[in-house]
Amino acid sequence: MKIKYINYLLCLIAIIGSFYIIFTRVNTIGILLKDLSIIVTITLPYIIQKICKVKIDDKLIFIYILFIFFAHFLGVTVELYNSINYLDKINHTLSGVLTAYISLLILYLMHKYDNKSKGFNILWMISITMMIAVGWEMFEYIANIFFGGDAQRVVLTGVNDTMQDMIVAFLGSLMVVIVYLFYNKSNLFDFTNSIKKIH
Repeated sequence: MKIKYINYLLCLIAIIGSFYIIFTRVNTIGILLKDLSIIVTITLPYIIQKICKVKIDDKLIFIYILFIFFAHFLGVTVELYNSINYLDKINHTLSGVLTAYISLLILYLMHKYDNKSKGFNILWMISITMMIAVGWEMFEYIANIFFGGDAQRVVLTGVNDTMQDMIVAFLGSLMVVIVYLFYNKSNLFDFTNSIKKIH
């Protein structure tokens, strides 16, 4: 099976699964929005392709969709975070890895990527990762205020859960930085086949 069809299948499973969960359990407006948001998050690469007129490699899309499938669909919608210890921390670490790598892709897309500017590229990777990590925690905090719940586990952990989520995301970005510094001669950071402008 071609990888693009696997991507379509994972998207379909997540979206249908989310609608099934929505219609089979009692929902508050907050939970309803949380479950519906999978439609945007898991199809985001296709939305970006359409809006930015680019072609993203199917393997890169697969990595993103697989992450969203585990982190958003299984973790949040199916609520496996409540039953599997450390799944949340594993996914936040992976989010750091993913956002650091994607941040370099964004530089390439904006024609600002320079392989010789390693200092700037590293600062960019870490900054984008931490911006997204902090932004996510702010989103959870605001959602708790407006819709109730305790997504940040403040009642159980105080600030520990929030701080640990941001720390492991930072560590995830450092993993990419280390690979970038020591293995940059490989084609891992050759973006020409990962994302292309459509003329």
